[in-house]
Amino acid sequence: MGAASPTIRDVARLANVSVATVSRALNGHDNVAEAVRKRVVEIASSIDYSPHHAARSLSRGRTHTVGVVLPDLPCEFFARLMCGIDAAARERGLQLLVSGHHRSADSQAAAVRVMRGRVDGLLAISPYGGLEVAAANLPRSLPVLLLDSDPAADGVSILGVDNHAGAMAMMRHLVDQGYRDIAFISGRLPHFNATERLRGYMDAMAQLLPGVPARVVQGDFDVQSGSRAGEELLAGPRRPDAVFAANDMMALGCMFAFQRAGLRIPDDIGLAGFNDIPLASHTSPPLTSMRIDLSRLGSDAFAMLLDRMEGDGEARTRIVQPELVVRESTAKPV
Repeated sequence: MGAASPTIRDVARLANVSVATVSRALNGHDNVAEAVRKRVVEIASSIDYSPHHAARSLSRGRTHTVGVVLPDLPCEFFARLMCGIDAAARERGLQLLVSGHHRSADSQAAAVRVMRGRVDGLLAISPYGGLEVAAANLPRSLPVLLLDSDPAADGVSILGVDNHAGAMAMMRHLVDQGYRDIAFISGRLPHFNATERLRGYMDAMAQLLPGVPARVVQGDFDVQSGSRAGEELLAGPRRPDAVFAANDMMALGCMFAFQRAGLRIPDDIGLAGFNDIPLASHTSPPLTSMRIDLSRLGSDAFAMLLDRMEGDGEARTRIVQPELVVRESTAKPV
C-alpha cells in the first residue's frame, strides 16, 4: 500500500498555523498576512498537497476540467474569446472552471491558486506577464498556457498577439493617409498589451514622424475613459488631426465625445481603434481597426494547452499578427 496523501493538517503543522488559516490562504481570502500565505503555499506545493475534494478525483484519474482565469477587462473582449475556448472544450468533452474580473496580479494569483488540484490544465489571460502564475507556485506537472502575455514568461506556453506590430501598422496607415498630428489613447497600464500598443505608437512616431511630439492620453479600455480622453484632447491648446485608441471601446467613447462636440469623422478628425469588435463595422462612420479573431484565438489557445496536457512536447510560444481593417473613419478628405 502506498503512502497516504498529504492532508491539510500536515500543511498546518508544517506551517505552524491553524487548519482554518491554511484553508483561507489556499483559497485566496484577504484576511491572511502575505508572509503567512506565501509560507502556506510553498509548503503545500513542496509536499504536493491538493484539497481533498480534488484529490479524490485525481485518485481516479484526471478531473477532465480546464481552469480559465480572466482579468478585469471589457466583457465584449472576453465574450468572443470564451466562445472559442468553450467550443474547443465541448468538442473534446472537457469542462471549464472559470474565474474572472480580477483587477490586479495579486487577485488573479489568488484565483490561480484556487485552481490547484481542481484542473488538469490552466489557461490564464494574463496582462501581468505571468506574475500571477509565478506567485501561485503551481506544481510543475500542471500544464499552463498564458494568452496575450509576455513571451519571456518562463516554463509556460504562450499564445500572444503582436500588439507592437499591430500598433505600428495602424500608425503607418494613418501616416499614409496624410495624418501628421496623431494622438494616442492608451489602455490600462501596466497591462502587457496596453504597454506594447503604446510602445508601437511611440516607435512609429519616432520613425515615421520624427520631430513631431507624441500625444498620449491615459484610458482604461472602456467607453467611459475613451469619452473622457476625447474631451481632454478637444480641450487642449490644439486639436489633433487623428486619434488612435488602444482598443475599439475607447475609440467608440472618443467618437461619441467628438460627435457631441459637433465634429465630423473623418472630415474634421480621423479615428482608429484596435481589436475590431463586431460593433466597429456598424458605427457611423464605420471604424478602422486592427482585427484579432478572438474566437479563433481562444480555440487555438485551448488546443495548445491540450497538447501540453497530453504530454506533447515542451512549452511553446506562438505569436499572432493582427490584420489592418480600413473603414471610413480614417478616410481623410482629398
